[in-house]
Amino acid sequence: MTRASQGPDARGTPTQTGQGLVSLGSARVVISIDAMGGDHGPAAVVAGLSICAAQMPDANFILHGDEGELTKLLARHSALQGQVTVQHAARVVTMDDKPSQVMRHGQGTSMWGCIDSVRAGAASVAVSCGNTGALMAVAMIRLRRLPGVNRPAIACLWPSRNASGYNLMLDAGADIKADAADLAQYAMMGASYARNGMGLSRPRIGLLNVGTEDHKGSAELKAASDLIAQAASRGDYEYIGYVEGVDLPSNRVDVIVTDGFTGNVALKTAEGTARLIADFLREAFNATRLSKFAALLAMNALKRLRSRMDPRRSNGGVFLGLNGIVVKSHGSSDATGVAAAIDMAYKLARSGFRERLAARVASTMGSGQSGDEGAHLLARDAGMGQPE
Repeated sequence: MTRASQGPDARGTPTQTGQGLVSLGSARVVISIDAMGGDHGPAAVVAGLSICAAQMPDANFILHGDEGELTKLLARHSALQGQVTVQHAARVVTMDDKPSQVMRHGQGTSMWGCIDSVRAGAASVAVSCGNTGALMAVAMIRLRRLPGVNRPAIACLWPSRNASGYNLMLDAGADIKADAADLAQYAMMGASYARNGMGLSRPRIGLLNVGTEDHKGSAELKAASDLIAQAASRGDYEYIGYVEGVDLPSNRVDVIVTDGFTGNVALKTAEGTARLIADFLREAFNATRLSKFAALLAMNALKRLRSRMDPRRSNGGVFLGLNGIVVKSHGSSDATGVAAAIDMAYKLARSGFRERLAARVASTMGSGQSGDEGAHLLARDAGMGQPE
């Protein structure tokens, strides 16, 4: 394997484009990948990389994991020659490892090395299919939070009726707690992601609640709603108020804001429901000879439906609020899912999203403010300064 370009231009210098988005110009994008995380191991990661690498001629990849095993897998994919380097890691973070244990003893693992490549500036973005709690813990201690960010969040794409095919929801499980200031902060970060990662110039923000009426919800939610509404004009987003669970896939909202507990339950419920519907359809079409014939007639329509609802196409949650981009791929991802996560990481790095979010956060902080005080000022005044 040849070594990826890791010089001072590995990240690139963001420049302004005519569309108002940041581009890394001619600099190469370097993506750091935890090759050992996930249920299917390094074989799925290398196979996923081989799917998408051809569409990323300006990218290099650092694979972290068992060098012997990875070298054998990469030998089967000659097209990856010249784009990939292997960084040996003798240990692996398992799905059963506790985040606290990984924080104390995680050095030398593929996950730790993956994040450290971003910390050192050798890579622009990190991708892992591993233990979510451990990944967030390692990212927090190695990359640190952006100044002014109280709680980082995981943003995930949700299939919807919008033109892009997706809505954005955060937090999807980074932290089960979130007060009013945190939720307002999520709205600001979600709006920034929607502008830079989804191409929405003025995203519509909704706050997840048990109803859309103003009198519904907890006092914390009402306080958060006021903060988000107050910052809407300066943050260059449209706040549509409360949304319900039925609005998650709708076309009336672009970014759904909620706490990590609620978001994670909603996400896992949707995944389970999608699998149940797929099982029901399979059983129904296999019930009789006539239904099997009907399935043959409807084959093309069923393939289109499966493609549109395939959760692998929207695989990858982005950690927002850190000094670096981290994309969390689903633990059960196969090659297709891994490819989708790497593609998401590439697009975010290529757009200069990390620099733009950092600039947005910095512009919202008052002079001399830091820590929790700065976080609450950010939530109160989200969107001050120049738009991305």
